[in-house]
Amino acid sequence: MAERVLVIGSGGREHALAWKLAQSPLVQQVLVAPGNAGTSSCGKISNSEVSVSNHAILAQYCKDHNVGLVVVGPEVPLAAGMVDDLMAAGVRSFGPSAKAAQLEASKSFSKSFMDRHGIPTARWCSFTDAQEACNYIQGADFPALVVKASGLAAGKGVIVAADREQACQAVRDILQDKAFGLAGETVVVEELLEGEEVSCLCFSDGSTVAPMPPAQDHKRLLDGDQGPNTGGMGAYCPTPQVSEELLLQVRETVLQKTVDGMRQEGAPYVGVLYAGLMLTKDGPKVLEFNCRFGDPECQVLLPLLKSDLYEVLQDTLQGKLATNPPAWLDKSAAVTVVVASEGYPGEYKKGVEITGLAQAKELDLQVFHAGTALREGRVVTCGGRVLTVTAVRPDLESALQCVNRGLDAVSFPGAVYRRDIGHRAIAFLRQPRGLTYKDSGVDIAAGNVLVDLIKPLAKATARKGCNAELGGFAGLFDLKAAGFSDPILVSGTDGVGTKLKIAQACDRHSSLGQDLVAMCVNDVLAQGAEPLFFLDYFSCGKLDVGVASSVIGGIAEACRMAGCALLGGETAEMPGVYGPGEYDLAGFCVGAVERGQMLPRLQDIGEGDLLVGLASSGVHSNGFSLVRRVLDLCGLQYDSPAPFGSLGQTVGEVLLTPTKIYSQLLQPVLRGGAVKAYAHITGGGLLENIPRVLPKGLAVDLDALLWRIPAVFSWLQREGALSEEEMGRTFNCGLGAVLVVGRQEAERVLKEVQGQEEAWIVGSLTRRQPGVEQVVVRNLQRSLQTGLTTPPDSSLGQDSTPRRRTRVAVLISGTGTNLQALIEQAKSPSSAAEIVLVVSNRPGVLGLKRAALAGIQTRVVDHKLYGSRAEFDGTVDRVLEEFGVEVVCLAGFMRILSGALVRKWNGKMLNVHPSLLPSFKGVHAHRQALQAGVRITGCTVHFVAEEVDAGAIIMQEVVPVLESDTEESLSERVKEAEHRAFPAAMELVASGAVCLGDDNRIVWSHTQLH
Repeated sequence: MAERVLVIGSGGREHALAWKLAQSPLVQQVLVAPGNAGTSSCGKISNSEVSVSNHAILAQYCKDHNVGLVVVGPEVPLAAGMVDDLMAAGVRSFGPSAKAAQLEASKSFSKSFMDRHGIPTARWCSFTDAQEACNYIQGADFPALVVKASGLAAGKGVIVAADREQACQAVRDILQDKAFGLAGETVVVEELLEGEEVSCLCFSDGSTVAPMPPAQDHKRLLDGDQGPNTGGMGAYCPTPQVSEELLLQVRETVLQKTVDGMRQEGAPYVGVLYAGLMLTKDGPKVLEFNCRFGDPECQVLLPLLKSDLYEVLQDTLQGKLATNPPAWLDKSAAVTVVVASEGYPGEYKKGVEITGLAQAKELDLQVFHAGTALREGRVVTCGGRVLTVTAVRPDLESALQCVNRGLDAVSFPGAVYRRDIGHRAIAFLRQPRGLTYKDSGVDIAAGNVLVDLIKPLAKATARKGCNAELGGFAGLFDLKAAGFSDPILVSGTDGVGTKLKIAQACDRHSSLGQDLVAMCVNDVLAQGAEPLFFLDYFSCGKLDVGVASSVIGGIAEACRMAGCALLGGETAEMPGVYGPGEYDLAGFCVGAVERGQMLPRLQDIGEGDLLVGLASSGVHSNGFSLVRRVLDLCGLQYDSPAPFGSLGQTVGEVLLTPTKIYSQLLQPVLRGGAVKAYAHITGGGLLENIPRVLPKGLAVDLDALLWRIPAVFSWLQREGALSEEEMGRTFNCGLGAVLVVGRQEAERVLKEVQGQEEAWIVGSLTRRQPGVEQVVVRNLQRSLQTGLTTPPDSSLGQDSTPRRRTRVAVLISGTGTNLQALIEQAKSPSSAAEIVLVVSNRPGVLGLKRAALAGIQTRVVDHKLYGSRAEFDGTVDRVLEEFGVEVVCLAGFMRILSGALVRKWNGKMLNVHPSLLPSFKGVHAHRQALQAGVRITGCTVHFVAEEVDAGAIIMQEVVPVLESDTEESLSERVKEAEHRAFPAAMELVASGAVCLGDDNRIVWSHTQLH
């Protein structure tokens, strides 16, 4: 649902913000208050006359006009607490709190903060007495020539003196003559730093910083950096003087340190952080902080933003920058030039007509208005800085040339502007330089940035025996610390084949990490080994840090799923070897198994043993060259609606479904001793992989009617006219792994596996007859023609037509462990539930990440932003309706819902409670159970009723109370029961087997249970 956004401000920065927000399909309308002539009526953009000084009136206006987001442009309303007041009134707003905005509002606070947190800055001291300040200036052993009004002075409160006497005069002007009013009650005297000045901005969600490309402002009024200081006469971006290494240094030593420090001091910084830096011979040092986009820097940054600005702002507010960093245009430069009124920065005339705006548009230039107004249909001047003319071109020189042509078109009497914006950068680029490694196509700095990004991801995979710290020449693993006594090491290596091509074409890279890890760890399982650590190899022609970090981030998450550490890797940039956007992957896994537990146990395998098949998620990572050939023959594109898979999925989405990882599921099963062999169904399909773990005298008899074959295989066989043998030798045909089990143990092993994964007994071993193939797959053609085949004992009965799944939403507040259990259940092809949405009342919680990793849409409805429970519940209800939700599961959702919402969702909303209701209601169920001395407790899944913990009971699971139990130990065991009972109850309701009758009692449908 598209939203209405309100931008606060009237300058070129606010016009640029409105212009970029209006490009979002998620934005219905952009209002600007008070705005200017450029924002008065332009497509989605229009001005608003609402008072921005009265925050209560502004908040009511936003509610009355359904404003979903307020973006505060200037520093003054931020320092005045506009964001605080709007958020308290339930109006979602972008920008730092007043407490966080002190970084700009008080130079004295800012300098003290930098000292406290070790952020590099100039030497300084603050004063309220003019004589003391002058004594400091005269006695300092460094040039103390920069004098600043500590408060907000509209960008004009900084004086860079030529000598000590001039600095003292500036102090007297500010403190005694009140040149800047209240902003000058305190002055800061600083060391004069020498070097290049740059602006480094970032988005900050309170924990993560997402840097923007560095920019450079030009403060002097005239060409050649002559004339008086101004608020800024132009800017360009990016700055070639700032290397990738230097930007990384700024990110870590300035931006991240600042955000971390603000969080530690109880003022989380959420918004745009602007660091004005001097690049000194001792490294970058902070000149000042601003708590918003710079003006005119904003006018060159936003045109280079590739991402949807509205989505970036939402990700920032929801704490998602770590997983959704904004993307920027590559190989592009932007230049903006400010056109000012004659007399600026002093007195100037207003009401002068501006001409040539249409010609600038014809030149493919963007004009952002600042000091403009509409008068009788004409655009006239009404400020010092009137407008900015912006060009985006492949390089800086061509962008400046284009802007200068536009300046010849846009004019008004007395207009003042510069023609040399970016002159330092152009001079830098024209300097003769010797060849560098980067000139040959290898960017070491980009590689260092990548390593820095993935270090915390790898560290999160640490396990016993390994701390997963990247950066050394080699990695270490302590087998003894991991609990092994007589281990055999097992290694495996693999890639993901031409599935890479599909990911690259779809620009969807993160799921490949799971494919790579799965292909390797599933292989070492064939020896019965526990995967211990993983190494990756990423090679490309030109390193794209965003793509590479997405792939390797996926690898790290898959390692965590598999229980192995990401110990290291190699990133190889090889110009000329790969085409643009191309890369390749390889993975290496090392595992270990105790000497007496190795597989396969060939001496124990015999005729009559049964085969347990585990479901695949689809094609996995083999056979994609053939898949791509079939797609070409059919003329299907990756963004075409898939004729297979779930409703609404594209071809690319189905084919990129990641390979299943079986290690965590199967390790306890393998250690149980009943499994004699395990085969990973990888390249070579069913026909070539199962024989790899069998004695030569035995054959495999499979019946394809005994397992479910995903629709993608039926489609491939039909459209490609593939033979049964080709299907069986190329694809897994729905079985990702096969276990060899004795007949007496088969049922027990099957049930153990089915607790977490769809599985079937799919065949048996027979004595191999001369002249007969070692693997025979009966009924494969019949099963493929059926499409989604149905095992005899499946809940789908004899009708093989896939039924529509019930759309489920899960409401959470925290880590989402119950959510994960529900997600795993819904992954099963036989599940009647499809989780389409996860809603959290708290931003940034782990449960949201779990949902995102499962490909489930998420929404944050922060209860703190709403004035009443009814208003909060109304928003939740609208979101549920937007996604067509039919059943709601409350999984650790820590809000009491209003009676109106509960009544509306009566019989459609489930909750799980950690006791055997009606006993021990409320939040301290485990404590009550222990105090009562009961011998059993458990969990209850029930329909939600208006009375808390009183709805009709769907399912309960008993947990014994042990004499040694504490609240913590009992809680852990009850949680395990919840992870079984809640998914089962969801299935009962989603399938229609259970519903709520008119008398609010449970009604069982025996037809659905059959």
